[in-house]
Amino acid sequence: MTSVRRARQLAAWGFLAPVVVYLLAFYAYPLYRNLDLSLRHYTVRSFVRGDAPFSGLDNYRTIFADPSFGPALLHTVVFTGVSLVFQFAIGMALAVFFAQNFRLSATLRALFLVPWLLPLIVSASTWSWMLNSDSGIVNWTLGLAGVDPVNWLTSPRWSLVSVIIANIWIGVPFNLVVLYSGLRTIPGEIYEAAALDGASGWSAFRRITFPLLRPVSAITLLLGLVYTLKVFDIIWIMTRGGPVDSSTTLATWSYRLSFGNLLPQFGPGAAVGNLLIVMALICGLIYLRIQRRQA
Repeated sequence: MTSVRRARQLAAWGFLAPVVVYLLAFYAYPLYRNLDLSLRHYTVRSFVRGDAPFSGLDNYRTIFADPSFGPALLHTVVFTGVSLVFQFAIGMALAVFFAQNFRLSATLRALFLVPWLLPLIVSASTWSWMLNSDSGIVNWTLGLAGVDPVNWLTSPRWSLVSVIIANIWIGVPFNLVVLYSGLRTIPGEIYEAAALDGASGWSAFRRITFPLLRPVSAITLLLGLVYTLKVFDIIWIMTRGGPVDSSTTLATWSYRLSFGNLLPQFGPGAAVGNLLIVMALICGLIYLRIQRRQA
């Protein structure tokens, strides 16, 4: 009996080993290296030789004292908050709409998934062309309505708005899919009983749909938050964080510090990246605490 139990344990560890190796190689080790980068004074030479001196929290003090830190943090909060609100609201409206099961519902749902399936470089490049000041289709359409052209990507006033619009468009399908799946789990008998009691559509949504979707909504917002915090490629392709840092976020600032200069600053760049990790971790802990209270 002991040998059978031992064989089962070995089999269990055998199935678990690939997952452990994957997590150590692609999560634990990169996190350790990023933390080590942020605690040492790296130059290109010391990075290659691996003999960078330990500097403690100097890199963190450097980024906190940098004039770019405040605007980058503000842009990150605005970019993340506005994107999440509109992605969730539009995704919820579409999920409720498609839950009616009308003709061509499945086909239209599939079409709405296209932005999610496209490579981000394709989506960002497409939006860059659409929002081009001279030849973009958006300004051409505004011109038909008698509105003057807008410098979407080259104006400090509009650059952040432009990347937010593109990010909302890319993130709506994810919210649609998850929320629609949650809607399908709500029994139809509940809505039938509410209709017999004279509940309107809005009342049924407010008192039935939204409360029962709360767990699904919470995880949707959490995943969207973690993803949006680290968005880099959309912003970099469309505006490169400019003009004059008007659309720079912590993610693009981290990249620019580490790889965007002739003299890269690996330590401060890693420190900014660790701030993003801490922000995502805090949001995850808040989510777990809320879930425990609800349970």
